[in-house]
Order: sequence, then structure tokens, then C-alpha cells
Amino acid sequence: MRSLPLGRSGLDITEFVFGAGRIGGIGSAEATRGRGLDADEGRARLTEAYALGIRVVDTANRYAGGESERVVGRWLADERPLGVLVQTKVGLDLSAANIARQLARSIERLGRVDLYMSHAPDPGTPIEETLGAFAAAVEDGRVRAYGVSNVDARHLESLLAAADRRGLPRPAFVQNGFSLLNRADERDVLPLVAGAGLGYMAFSPLAGGVLSDRYLDRPAPPEGSRIALAGDLFYPGMHSPGNLARVRRLRDLARRRDVSTAGLALAWLRAHPAVTAPIVAPSTAGQWDAVREAEALPVDPDLRSEISSVFS
Repeated sequence: MRSLPLGRSGLDITEFVFGAGRIGGIGSAEATRGRGLDADEGRARLTEAYALGIRVVDTANRYAGGESERVVGRWLADERPLGVLVQTKVGLDLSAANIARQLARSIERLGRVDLYMSHAPDPGTPIEETLGAFAAAVEDGRVRAYGVSNVDARHLESLLAAADRRGLPRPAFVQNGFSLLNRADERDVLPLVAGAGLGYMAFSPLAGGVLSDRYLDRPAPPEGSRIALAGDLFYPGMHSPGNLARVRRLRDLARRRDVSTAGLALAWLRAHPAVTAPIVAPSTAGQWDAVREAEALPVDPDLRSEISSVFS
């Protein structure tokens, strides 16, 4: 699997990242704890990701109340995989004291943290305080680079300007939701990211599985699916008649190229010039097939335009 520079951090990451947000639950919501992958399933997906060539694992201190970090940490300690970057997040309190406290806890669970980021903006803490805490973590070697997640262009501009005013290192990367069904960042965030030389990781690249075949030709989302379990929480508006009609057209394009619908959606994202890496989180071993297809499928400008036009 190819590796690409993560902005100007000096680090390279693989073109796909494994997202561990379903280990122990679904994201940070208390209502979905215990409804994601159990520890054994999570370890299996981690091993499969590594076998595929993925060398970045993404988690967060709040996922399943810390269970995601604990499972990832045990896998790292037991398997000792070479070349893996460990990435986690802190939220929602971004005060310097809480960042230091939560980073220490994440390092205890994971063994180390290479890439650290804010999970979401904290309007109650001055930006300069947050930036100073992240800069200190980089400067003293607790982490190798830091980034920000769930930010809009206005907030990102404020972060960059504040870092420059204070002479602090800028964030090296952004992690936002982005997919064929969620292209809002193309308007202003991605141009800002490109202009500032930042990396960009896209989470929810399949919009909770809507950008696959699984929700087509059926009256309701199947029991146990991400949309059934957490659609209103994490994927609002994704499972709609209009979006499903677009996905049917994407399926037609995919069939003509002998790939899955999900594989074609991931291939489009992988080839996006402003995206460093999509974050993929298969629930089953079979769902890695779409990642393999995306890795192998060349997306030329004509195909990219054809796919994009379905969702414009």
C-alpha cells in the first residue's frame, strides 16, 4: 500500500487509515456502548488491516468510554506490529490541564501516541491555550504531530492565525467527515487545507454504509447496521430516498467496472487530490474487499468526473 506525506509534518501515512471507533461501541455515544465490535472482533479487524498494509490506527479517548484505546493498546503490546502510527483524540475539554491529563491516560492505554488531535472545537477554552498544550506535547516528544478534527473553515483559519501570532507550530492535519454524500468541505475547508500544506483524513467515507449496496432494494435499514443503530447520531440525513437514488446510479457505474459500489466510492475518495487518506472501519472481514478494490482501481479524470456528477 502506498504511503503519502502527512502535510508538512515530516511523517508519511498509508493511503488508508484503520478507524477503531466501532471497537466497544459506536463512537463516543453512551447509548451505543457494547453495540459495536467486541474485543476479539476488534483485534481481528486490526490484524486484517495490518495484513492489508495499513499502518495507521485511529481511535479516541472517548470511544466506548476508553474501551477502543484499551483494545488497541493490548493489540499493539501483544502483536508488536512494525511501522504503525497510533493516532488518538482528546475532547471535549481542550484546556491545557485536560489535554495533558488525557494524553497521559491515552499513552497509558495505548503505549504511545504518535498523532494527537482535538476531537472537536471547545468554545470555552482560548485557542491559544489549546495550541500551546499541543505544541508542548510535540516539543517534549510525547507526540510526533498534532491535528484537529470536526472543524469548519472559519475555525481552522482562526487556529492557523493564532499559531502564527504566537509563534507556535501549526496543526499538521485535519480530520473531517467527507464522502460522496458529504462534500461540504470542498467549498472552503479543502482549499484552505491545500493552501496551508496540511494533511487531510476523511472519516465516514461510506456515510455509515449508505454508499454501498446494503441499504438498496429494501424497505428499511437491516437490524444491527450502522444506520439502524446510530443513523440519527452520526449520519443524519444520509439514509434518504434522494441519496439512495444516487447510490443506485453509482451501483450501475460500479457494475460496469466489475467492482462493488463501496469500492468505487472509496476509489473516488482515494483519488481526490486534497485527501491524504480515508479512514475505513470494516465491521467484518469481507468488507475489506471494498478497500482492496479501491486500492487497485485507477480513477482517471473522466471517471472521477462521471462519479462526481452523480452526486453534484
